[in-house]
Amino acid sequence: MTTFMPVNETTTPQAPSGTSAARRWIALGVLMLPVLLASIDNTVLTFALPQISRDLAPTSTQLLWIVDVYPLVLAALLVPMGSLADRLGRRRLLLVGAVGFGVMSVVAAMSTSAEALIAARVGLGVFGAMLMPSTLSLLRNIFTDRDERRLAIAIWASGFAAGAALGPIVGGLLLEHFWWGSVFLLAVPVLLALLVLAPVFVPESRDPEPGPVDVVSILLAVATMAPVVFGIKAIAKGEPLVACLGAMAVGVLAGTWFVRRQLHRAKPMLDVRLFRIPAFTGSVLINLLSILSYVGFLFFASQDLQLVIGLSPSQAGLALLPGLVVMIVAGLLVVRVVRVVPPSRVVAVALLLSATAYAVVALTGGSGGLWSLVAAFVVLSAGIGAAETLSNDLVVSSAPPRQAGAASAISETAYEVGAVLGTAVLGSILTASYAANLVVPDAVPAADAVTATETLGGAARVAESLPPTQAQALLDSAHAAFGSGVVFTASIGVVTMIGAAVMALVLLRRADA
Repeated sequence: MTTFMPVNETTTPQAPSGTSAARRWIALGVLMLPVLLASIDNTVLTFALPQISRDLAPTSTQLLWIVDVYPLVLAALLVPMGSLADRLGRRRLLLVGAVGFGVMSVVAAMSTSAEALIAARVGLGVFGAMLMPSTLSLLRNIFTDRDERRLAIAIWASGFAAGAALGPIVGGLLLEHFWWGSVFLLAVPVLLALLVLAPVFVPESRDPEPGPVDVVSILLAVATMAPVVFGIKAIAKGEPLVACLGAMAVGVLAGTWFVRRQLHRAKPMLDVRLFRIPAFTGSVLINLLSILSYVGFLFFASQDLQLVIGLSPSQAGLALLPGLVVMIVAGLLVVRVVRVVPPSRVVAVALLLSATAYAVVALTGGSGGLWSLVAAFVVLSAGIGAAETLSNDLVVSSAPPRQAGAASAISETAYEVGAVLGTAVLGSILTASYAANLVVPDAVPAADAVTATETLGGAARVAESLPPTQAQALLDSAHAAFGSGVVFTASIGVVTMIGAAVMALVLLRRADA
């Protein structure tokens, strides 16, 4: 991904013209390492949340920020880092990001407080944004044959979805044998492999006529996202509505300024004119909503599997394995299906599958048991895998060839925004519903009552120190409150996915030709 790179040979003068097929596919494998790592890091914390709640005792807001701050920073900096990669060299920035990401992973693993972990996640977001912008641009440079490039990009796109599903599975297996910090140390051997292999198999490339670094646009991009997400979280927390809406208004104003600035620059950091193309806009929004739905589902499913059903971290991770397999298969098969069925219909059906999964959870009241949750996740994964693969492809193909780089930047940004909103919106709604419905026994000390109200993990931790009768009463109330929150959240998921399906039928029609 790069913001300005047109798809032609002049932007990649260093590319070897006679690269063997074997070296091209090895290069793809090398470039999949940062893709998988960045997407795994979006969800790898999912199953570690109960342990983090116990060891670091974060508030509900801090817990959400621990999850959200990484994709938030990543999303805000993807486009600016794409511009920087154009100037400095895409492989060079990839390697700088790998070193920084590895260091911050170790720092995160050794954190001793919620504040320290949040700060480490900020650092991971900064260096993660250096990892991601170069991958798609480098692939376009390596695969000059159209058919090869289409397959390579399909594999690249499936890597995002696969990584998101793989995160909690790998995290669950690690947590069975190690402490929660091990989920961060997972990045170190992957990045060492990248640092060794990328200089050998991945050719350097850069834009010979890059646009200038636009510091104002970078600051506006951050000022657009951070206040909006903060406002959503604060509303769920019950903070004063005026302050919450004020924060969101700041984000809207910054976003408006950002758009106006891009429209008036000769070489914008992000070409917002692409949103005039209906198929492009629809694909971006579907991309965002698909990941929002997926990450939101994982947020409550991971807690349900461990804290309600009672599975160990590794058992909970393995329970999601069928969904991971189905997601990868659906992402690859949909490339064949779309040859005979219009893309708009395929995407719409895929999104309706995701809506069905949420409907199963809502109808069972969040208490359908292990197999009901696993089945719902399999159905959800099939829909998201197909929708994500096609939406990423349509984002790039619906844009003019000279703006393919900008289209790629927006596609990846939409993915990260969806990951942020998955926990910021659905997670915050679930947390607020849980707190509103929890009934704490009168004999529980006030400080413990506050802890129990913050999160389901907090209630489980408090119950460990109570007499058996009080502990059971608290856990029964906490499970019921969590279940009611899951029903409410799942109902919102149903409406969101149905709306996205309608959007696909309306906005993607021109892509059917």
